[in-house]
Amino acid sequence: MQHSSPGLRRYSSGHRVVFIIPLLLIAALSFVVHGSVSLKKLTTYYTSSLRSFPDNERPPDYSELRAWESNLPQHDPDLSFPEGRSGRYVLFSSSRINLSGWNNKLNDMLMNTWLAYASNRAYVFHDFTWVNSHYPWPASIYREWAPRTPLNALLSGPSAGGPWDIGDIAPRSISEIFFDIVCPQNERRIINTRTVKSGLGEADGQVIFDRWRTILMEVTERCVEVVAPPADEDPFPEIFDIHYWSGPRSISVWEEFLQSPISRLLKASPIVNAAIRENIAVFSARSVKYTVTAEAKTNKSVEHLDLFKSVLSIHVRRGDFQQACLEHASSNSTFYNWNLLPFLPDEFHALPNHRDNQQQILDHCWPTAQAILAKVNLARMEYEHTLPPGQRGGQLKVLYVMSNDRTDWIRGLQKIFESDGWAKVVLSRDLILSPQQRDVSVAVDMEIGRRSKVFIGNGWSSFTSNVVHQRLADNKVPISIRFW
Repeated sequence: MQHSSPGLRRYSSGHRVVFIIPLLLIAALSFVVHGSVSLKKLTTYYTSSLRSFPDNERPPDYSELRAWESNLPQHDPDLSFPEGRSGRYVLFSSSRINLSGWNNKLNDMLMNTWLAYASNRAYVFHDFTWVNSHYPWPASIYREWAPRTPLNALLSGPSAGGPWDIGDIAPRSISEIFFDIVCPQNERRIINTRTVKSGLGEADGQVIFDRWRTILMEVTERCVEVVAPPADEDPFPEIFDIHYWSGPRSISVWEEFLQSPISRLLKASPIVNAAIRENIAVFSARSVKYTVTAEAKTNKSVEHLDLFKSVLSIHVRRGDFQQACLEHASSNSTFYNWNLLPFLPDEFHALPNHRDNQQQILDHCWPTAQAILAKVNLARMEYEHTLPPGQRGGQLKVLYVMSNDRTDWIRGLQKIFESDGWAKVVLSRDLILSPQQRDVSVAVDMEIGRRSKVFIGNGWSSFTSNVVHQRLADNKVPISIRFW
């Protein structure tokens, strides 16, 4: 799901001078960290949304962010084991064969990071390459760049080179550029996914994970690259491929994955946080008073402000998803990945009659405006019923509609909810975004879905599944997670 905003703020070239100073400080701190054994595992995050391209109608070039990534403290060949030139690494090249949407790639990336971590190897991260039709900029203005976005623009955490927990000696993730330095081609052990996947078939997720973990741990070579067979042999060569995610096989690893540092330490990027902070007024209903948490009194991060306590957000996938819904109905498919967790409300139960089940899938996958209204009111009522008696009623006043719809239909839906009494109804297209923020608008929506008091999504959507994962990692209660 991609979202863009017609309103883009302008920033003069003078802002660039202001942002050079933090960059120099980051570089200096990286030097200090490298020189200190006690601080060796710390990473200073890219701390601000840098507007590096003066033309707001073109994609950002991310030169500052790329420089920051290259200067991560783990990108030092002289570091001692398990990092540096003696460290153990794994590059999942097989996961880059197929271009797909950000949310499919995010699923795969997080699981691969966890697999690398469990195998005592450093994960190798790289830019996200967009499917042309998903890129939030028209082709006519981005052809001078490949449609790629640095991973740290989309998220923060161990998968993108961030630190592990204090005291965790696991090697930090590295960039592919640094991997080429410490792992030249002649020093890599090449593992083709065909040699493992052919023997696993439709195995359970835990079986698949354990098998690959054993392989990566037992390989004696420092450097491993997992590669794909020819496309005619396996069109989906990822270790955790689309067949894995499109059914219940992943559920067996859920509890361990949820408790892993990959899930616990996954955060929004500074660019995403800046987008939310700069659009807070959009979500403010006059009758809502926001709570400043104890952390916020000493931390200016937007994460520590209870800004979304009155927000119910909904994921209304439209546009090209209609064809996907028809295909889901035709194949009688079930919910996607974490949307299948059995403790969540609105569990999907297939009907025995094929034709009836097809209609049921279409009703839930492509809901009408009236069905959406009814579900929102039900979810709000059932959530508020779980609150103490004095807090029931009127808690959820702001509705955020995240959608890829660009027709009058979505404005019509907005008017329906405004007429239904919501204090404020905001569409994703209403956000005012800088070029960098627009570039990662899908991640902005995901973070809003993560923080909202209640979220309603599409059970067949990978975007919804990722929001579900992150909400549960934040200890959101299951009743706050609903499906059409």
